Amino acid sequence: MTTTESVPQPSAPVPPPSGPAPGADFDLGALLAERGAERYDLHARHLNHQLPRMLHTIGFDKVYERAEGAYFWDTDGNDYLDMLAGFGVMGLGRHHPVVRKALHDVLDASLADLTRFDCQPLPGLLAERLLAHSPHLDRVFFGNSGTEAVETALKFARYATGRPRVLYCAHAFHGLTTGSLSVNGESGFRDGFAPLLPDTAVPLGDLDALARELRKGDVAALIVEPIQGKGVHEAPPGYLRAAQELLRRHKALLIADEVQTGLGRTGDFYAYQHEDGVEPDLVCVAKALSGGYVPVGATLGKDWIFRKVYSSMDRVLVHSASFGGNAQAMAAGLAVLSVMERERTVAAARATGDLLRTRLAALVDRYELLADVRGRGLMIGIEFGRPSSLRLRTRWHMLQAARRGLFAQMVVVPLLQRHRILTQVSGDHLEVIKLIPPLVIGEREVDRFVEAFTAVMDDAHDGGLVWEFGKTLVKQAVANR
Repeated sequence: MTTTESVPQPSAPVPPPSGPAPGADFDLGALLAERGAERYDLHARHLNHQLPRMLHTIGFDKVYERAEGAYFWDTDGNDYLDMLAGFGVMGLGRHHPVVRKALHDVLDASLADLTRFDCQPLPGLLAERLLAHSPHLDRVFFGNSGTEAVETALKFARYATGRPRVLYCAHAFHGLTTGSLSVNGESGFRDGFAPLLPDTAVPLGDLDALARELRKGDVAALIVEPIQGKGVHEAPPGYLRAAQELLRRHKALLIADEVQTGLGRTGDFYAYQHEDGVEPDLVCVAKALSGGYVPVGATLGKDWIFRKVYSSMDRVLVHSASFGGNAQAMAAGLAVLSVMERERTVAAARATGDLLRTRLAALVDRYELLADVRGRGLMIGIEFGRPSSLRLRTRWHMLQAARRGLFAQMVVVPLLQRHRILTQVSGDHLEVIKLIPPLVIGEREVDRFVEAFTAVMDDAHDGGLVWEFGKTLVKQAVANR
């Protein structure tokens, strides 16, 4: 007969430690108050030393104290309109209260997270919500970033097809880790990092070039941004559907990189949904899924691809991520999707984007330096080009001789310095400004941006302070050669 002494007894609760509360010796607020003013010096000494140098040169060395929604505030209480959204990360703006509460809740829950040998509910719940917006896809892999989502898609495509080569589009950007760098369409990012994977560029929209590569029989997939972030170039109408048919005919896969364009950015949940009948085999998302708080990436794919990669219990960990599916990231993603559905964020982004693009496009005939306005939803490219008048043409050529892309930078700088609006040049050596604001902006923000942009363009055409700053940029460009 078993005695009570031999039966394992439940452990007694561990009493809380006496003395100061855990972490009482660490005060984040005090640390920031004491050392926060050193921010640019700390970066110069310990991080990428070129970043503070660049920011000082163009006058972007601001000190932002707090942020909410689509705005920052500096130490003097001035507000700044954010038309950059952290390169698209802040889809819902900064510090959305629903996402904040979800993160507080998940931390307070003290979940047994990342045990590695159990199945927590949050990853399954977030996968279910994502797949509800992707009805032709079946499974999700969670990682930590957009480039990791792309790496996953490249690996899965190669393994599922048994082929080595992935096609990508000229001028594409898919990330900067080695695999994603192999499908990066800009030499400036690739130079000095060879050897890379044996992948091949084809022009965006060129079906003949795609067909020629597919006939070689070694292509695993084509990876494509439905709207390229660099330059804001959209795939031509019908291209994605026709490319999909070619790929399927040659038993290759279509990978849609929706890291920046996904989750409502272009006025549909995914940008590929603008074209009927397009159903990628693998889809990469990240950025806005984070709520701006916790890094996250996701690769969605068809069931047969996942079953081929994870073909046996021996291969259960053949592809994994140490922090993939962590509770904080999953809670943020669930909160983001909940907000988007309840507040109809996708439809709002489409309407606001149409308004902003229409008002900017109306300025093309007014300004000879303004060449084009394009994009979808709240992903808009403003392109500048060679003016017709001799006076402006002379100044334009001066900038182009020093470094292509300087005029766009001349516009970005006064937008920030004079009008307190943060924007970005769309890529190195491009005369394009890209607008990717938080999806929560409305008519008030559209008015503010259009008025500021009009004032800057008036100044550029009148020969004002914009050109004085241009001289500084020319000197800097020549010195860096």
